[in-house]
Amino acid sequence: MSSRPRAAWPLVTVFTAGYLASYLLPTIVGRLSVYLGLSPAQGGLVGSALLLSSACAGVCLAGRVETYGPRRPARIGLTLAALGYGCAALAGSVPLVVMGVVVGGFGSGTATAVAAAGIAAQRDPHRTSSLGLLSVSATAGVLYLTIPHLGGGHRLPFASIALVALLVWPATSRLGGAVPAGPAVPAAGRLPHRRSGLVLAGGMLIWSMAQNALWGVSSRIGIVQVGLSEVSIGAVFAAALGAGLLGVMGAGLLGARLGRAVPIGLGTVIIAAMIVLSSSASGLRSFATGEIVWNTFYPVVLSYLIGLAASLDVRGRWAVLAGSASSVGVACGPVLGSVLSEASGYPVMGLILGAVTLLVAVPVTAVALHTGGRPLVPGSVRRRGGAPAALLAVTTGAVPGAVPRLGAPEQAVTELSLPELRRRRLVRSAFRTAAPAGADGQSNAYASTSDR
Repeated sequence: MSSRPRAAWPLVTVFTAGYLASYLLPTIVGRLSVYLGLSPAQGGLVGSALLLSSACAGVCLAGRVETYGPRRPARIGLTLAALGYGCAALAGSVPLVVMGVVVGGFGSGTATAVAAAGIAAQRDPHRTSSLGLLSVSATAGVLYLTIPHLGGGHRLPFASIALVALLVWPATSRLGGAVPAGPAVPAAGRLPHRRSGLVLAGGMLIWSMAQNALWGVSSRIGIVQVGLSEVSIGAVFAAALGAGLLGVMGAGLLGARLGRAVPIGLGTVIIAAMIVLSSSASGLRSFATGEIVWNTFYPVVLSYLIGLAASLDVRGRWAVLAGSASSVGVACGPVLGSVLSEASGYPVMGLILGAVTLLVAVPVTAVALHTGGRPLVPGSVRRRGGAPAALLAVTTGAVPGAVPRLGAPEQAVTELSLPELRRRRLVRSAFRTAAPAGADGQSNAYASTSDR
């Protein structure tokens, strides 16, 4: 068995613990409203405080994970998550719950930042991010099936997140040697692809805000507009997250064969349509269809967005910053959904969110087209007048790793200038073929006319 899956699983578990709170947001907001007497808008504010604290942690750690090492901040984040959510579960007053939520959210954001930086350093960031989303979707699906049957008021969702953080904590011992080192990069410097990174971060903020505006009030739509019980809504959410598992698995199998622009653009269009369908549902069938199809494509698009951000900087700075921007959008989502639904109703809210989702798909897809490259498939890379390079390597016994694998993104070509040689007349005899290093220890790759 390859060592790469073993190297990735600690990151996947830490990612699961950090991301779980946002997946459980509907039941958190719903139970705060029911058991602590908060209005939907007030419950959305508590959820926003949790996610905003998580986003602040990501911004603070952007570019600093490699300085501290992944193990220490991951352990600090998981400890804060366990303590904060544990205190929120034990508290009976709103101020103490909010305090615990803020501390726990900061811990979740710290764990997510560590995982994002590690995912960016992986050889295949999209595959690792898909595994992380697969894990968190499965964990949240199990909790959605069990929490409605156990009662416990607002305490049980917070206790579940704290318990997952404690269970993941031992895996941090493998973080020190599990994250593969990327290519040598300077310790400090400008962020690469700054314009594309800023557009992507802003797009992910708005995209996540629209998604979680609906996700934060989905339980209220099911109860108030459709007339479902909490058990039925939990079953719908569990089925939706189960469909999300299939979507993430499909995205992992698809990989980079279609590039990133097609899954991001087409997936976002489908998501926008399902937002409208789910928010305007009047029966179980339309509500379940909207939620299930929406949650099937949501993690697919998110995995490609995370992989796109990770590909912009091997140090993981854009992955952390874009993830933090997404967390800010997630944080504002519940408040936005609550305000829009109370002001104009759920169907109009869905139309607004669907339109915003379609608009933001344009710049994000453009970034994927600009920076993602074309997929490397047979025929995309050819020698002049010859066979595809990848296939040629297979048939001629080329050294492994000398050419990209099928389906890998095409590598950018950098043009090198030769100012010294430009001032001379270049002739074919000025160069000769490469040869092994000579006695002086230098390679005879080429020789100019001055060497002759």
